[in-house]
Amino acid sequence: MSGEQNPMNPEPVFANEDAERAYWAKEDLTDQFDWESAVEPSLPELRPSTVSISIRLPISLLEDLKSLANARDVSYQSLMKILLAEQVAQIRRG
Repeated sequence: MSGEQNPMNPEPVFANEDAERAYWAKEDLTDQFDWESAVEPSLPELRPSTVSISIRLPISLLEDLKSLANARDVSYQSLMKILLAEQVAQIRRG
């Protein structure tokens, strides 16, 4: 926002924080923003949430994954995530 108040929806003045909290809890905030000057945020450090899982693999498959990962200079777990993501994307595309 440019710092200027929207003349159609001037920012209200509140007697205290409780009154302000009650107002904003029911107010539609979209009328308070100047969407023309909005800037899309850059969040370069944001990483997706992860969860640990257990998976049983044949020893030969795990050894192949480790060998392939070593050739790409990544961990085998990272390679597994890459391969899974590629396959999921391919299946979703049809």
